[in-house]
Amino acid sequence: MNILQVTAELGLPDCWVCAGFVRNKVWNHLHGRGREPMNDIDVVYYDTSYTDEETEKKIELQLLQSVPHVPWSVKNQARMHEVNGDEPYASTADAISKFPETATSVAVRMNDSQALQLLAPWGIKGLVNLEVRPTPQFKEMPPGYTVYEKRIQEKGWNKKWPMVKVFSRGGTVND
Repeated sequence: MNILQVTAELGLPDCWVCAGFVRNKVWNHLHGRGREPMNDIDVVYYDTSYTDEETEKKIELQLLQSVPHVPWSVKNQARMHEVNGDEPYASTADAISKFPETATSVAVRMNDSQALQLLAPWGIKGLVNLEVRPTPQFKEMPPGYTVYEKRIQEKGWNKKWPMVKVFSRGGTVND
């Protein structure tokens, strides 16, 4: 909750904490595990006014001053289409919908009323059912599917979380 509070206090437009922050917490819970250290805390926002990477690094430093020893990663989704070779994204939700896996395309934030909001362009069924599937962009485009396959091999999610089922482009389960 502290991560979400500190992130909300930044006041960044269309700002969310996403990817492994949400996925890992859900999968750890479903595997009966407690808290584990995070590889990074992915903070994403959408601001067309300042799209340079330097601004993101300044925000990371600000977060690090608020919560030290947390591996912050801040990305403005208004510029990430250039990095990813996509058409410009219309919002953070649009950008998250183009993440490689549906179980990773999930974000959370604390709103002004201190309530949690969930953003899940592809739903949460795969996340809570411990399923890793490619998003449509990574399922339908050959270069994207290669990226999906490489991430699956590198991440080793079904080794860390043995109940996780990893699906191929054709919908079959990979062991």
